[in-house]
Amino acid sequence: MLPLPDLFASQSPTAASVPVPVWLDLAAVVVGSFSGLFYARERKLDLIGYIGLAILCGLGGGLVRDTIMQVGDVYLLRSNWAIVVSISAGVLGFLFPASITAHPNLMEWVDILSVGLFAAAGTDKAIIYQLNPVPVIFMGVMTGVGGGMMRDVFLGEVPRIFRRSNWYALCAVAGSVTYYLCVLPLAFDKVWSAVICVLVTVLLRRLSLRYNIYSPAEVDLGPGLKKAALDVAQAAKEATDNEADHALQQHRRQKERRRGGAGRGA
Repeated sequence: MLPLPDLFASQSPTAASVPVPVWLDLAAVVVGSFSGLFYARERKLDLIGYIGLAILCGLGGGLVRDTIMQVGDVYLLRSNWAIVVSISAGVLGFLFPASITAHPNLMEWVDILSVGLFAAAGTDKAIIYQLNPVPVIFMGVMTGVGGGMMRDVFLGEVPRIFRRSNWYALCAVAGSVTYYLCVLPLAFDKVWSAVICVLVTVLLRRLSLRYNIYSPAEVDLGPGLKKAALDVAQAAKEATDNEADHALQQHRRQKERRRGGAGRGA
């Protein structure tokens, strides 16, 4: 039995360029593929629909990432198992649908778990190719939510990341940032970094669901800013008018004093 990696063991500077284990990438594909089966079951799709959603959810995020990065290889073409695993998941989901409906709450767990795993995988590939921090985080987020985005587009829905929800895309951002910080500044082992990334992603999602916290929507700062600007303008006008009145009064008093002095001299 292999020992668990030491969480606080510092990696060498070249360790960040070593990709995560193959099994971790494949685990993300498996979980992502199974997340697509719940949506296929809800919409009563045929076998091709099951397989299609399994591939989109299991491999779509990686495809979006690789298309944007245009460096290295395309994961779904390089891997010997990725496409096979996604197709197998789709076939199994179609043949045994009762296993999907038996646990109605499982869909939410599988969905956000796949987001965390893909966020780690996408961030890791961007780190390997030494992108700057912001693109690294962006690649992690796109890998995390890309499969779900493609799924929603193919189903004719507004992508979930664009809708008001319980911290869906925000969880992917938090997971990607967590993985980046664990691997580079903190130099944690990559497997443990992925575990922490997934834990942060799932925990934030569960907290948002538990306390019914939604991402903001329909925010319009225009009226508030307009009112604030009018208030400032009115206050400035009043201050200017007061200064003008004060200056006018001083001028009148000085004029009256000069007149009084002239009268006494006469």
